[in-house]
Amino acid sequence: MGQRALFVLTSHGELGDTGRPTGFHLGETSLPWQELTAAGHRIDLASVEGGRPPMVGHDPEQPSEVAFLADPLVQVALGTTIPADEVDPGNYRLVYFVGGHGGMWDFHGNSVLHTIARSVYEAGGVVAAICHGPAVLVDLELSDGSRLVTGKWVTSFPEVDEAARGLDIVVPFSLQGALEDSGAFYSSGPDKTAHVVTDGRLITGQNPASAAKLARCLVDVWNR
Repeated sequence: MGQRALFVLTSHGELGDTGRPTGFHLGETSLPWQELTAAGHRIDLASVEGGRPPMVGHDPEQPSEVAFLADPLVQVALGTTIPADEVDPGNYRLVYFVGGHGGMWDFHGNSVLHTIARSVYEAGGVVAAICHGPAVLVDLELSDGSRLVTGKWVTSFPEVDEAARGLDIVVPFSLQGALEDSGAFYSSGPDKTAHVVTDGRLITGQNPASAAKLARCLVDVWNR
């Protein structure tokens, strides 16, 4: 019998002061959604502010994204995401923080999101994040005051790839550097290739290319 998972999306829609849009990454949402629902699990969508969050990364040539957006259940869920401060963490065995640059602004240091992740993790559940989603993990403390990532292997969007896109001077901090400063062991692969790190019940992916592999890891870890 399936269990419940929570996908958390950013509500931040502006890429610094560039005038360019940002938001949650569609491909990083659709592939894990499809993999988990195919395995019989139920997924709820939340966002920092609730309602319809801003979206980026749509590729109309990707059948998985087209099917995801055409799903009537997805249409309702995306239009009415649960505000993070109304989430009951006790309902979920997995929480997944979807990427998109927006998370660099409203995931980092967010005490409401920290409570959700801490509650799920300490109840024996899985915490996952991809690309810029790991911004939520930077200063996330467990109940004993230790940081979740300290002494654990993680990945995220790397400094070198941020710089290659000219965004290292746009984002508010270095995600890789902040994770390392929090005591995490950091690893990454080549740009635009799949790289996923599993350390117990903490699963992180490097970039959009990692979404399919991360989705499979979520199912594998959750079914253990």
